[in-house]
This record gives sequence, C-alpha cells and structure tokens, in this order.
Amino acid sequence: MRHVTDPAPVRAFPPEAGPSSRERLPGRGSSRTARFLMVVALPASARAVPRLRRLARAVVRSHRLPDAAEEALTVIVSELGTNAVLHSGSPDLSVMFEIDGTSLTVGVRDRGRWRQRPAPRCESADMDAAFGRGLVLVDAYSVDTSVLRSAEGTVVRAVIAL
Repeated sequence: MRHVTDPAPVRAFPPEAGPSSRERLPGRGSSRTARFLMVVALPASARAVPRLRRLARAVVRSHRLPDAAEEALTVIVSELGTNAVLHSGSPDLSVMFEIDGTSLTVGVRDRGRWRQRPAPRCESADMDAAFGRGLVLVDAYSVDTSVLRSAEGTVVRAVIAL
C-alpha cells in the first residue's frame, strides 16, 4: 500500500542523523520502540546501487534476519536507489535502516525535484519491460510504503515484515 503526500518541508531524516530510537515513523501503526541502525549518504551515481545492495545484505546478515528479509531489502534498496539516481536530479541520496522486533524499515531520501509525469504511460504494464516497475516491486515486498515529496526532496519509506 503506497501513500503519497506533499507535506511542507520534508522532515524525514537528514544525511547526518536519523530518527531517535523512540520516534514513530510515518505510516507505522505501532508505538513499539524501533532501533535506529544507520544512515548512509552516497553520491547519486550508478555506483551507489550495488553499494546499497551490499549494505542491505550486511544489515540482514548481521542481525540474523530471515532470507526473505534479505531478498526484500535488496530489491527495495535497488529500486529506490535507482529511482533516486535516474529520476531525482539530486547530487546525493541518503538511506536509513531501522529495525524493531517485527519489522525492518528502509528510507531513501534525495534532494531532487519530484517531476510529475506529464501524461500517463503509453505502454501497457509489461512484466518483461526493462523499466517502470520500481515502486510496484517495492509495494510487493513491503507491508507499508510511503512517499513524501516537497521542494526539499523526496523520501520513500518501505516497511518489511519480519
């Protein structure tokens, strides 16, 4: 399920800090204490995406999470990182990882401008297409997805059930 909002400034997470361990994330229905793991800032270049995949695998393995979480997190960071690199125009991107007893949350932030598609896609939804399925895949692997966009950039968060 994806929620798209256009708030006044994005107050998600700056590259240098993450949410406190007691903050609730937007779109999360529980008040459980989440454990902030890390925020990583990278240049928004093609090299960022494989680095994010390696980092995702390291996060999952270091916390001994299920194999399904590794697959989900790897796909999600690949898709969101690729979107930020290809479509945002941002010079960099930040990725945040947070975990609690039942979920792993990843957030990807860029400082680019959201560019609304001028017209609907002309091509049909083709599962063999090279492009155009990123957020659909993120939605498929997550139990909650939110997109927050503003003049300061875009933050996409995806919650993976453990």
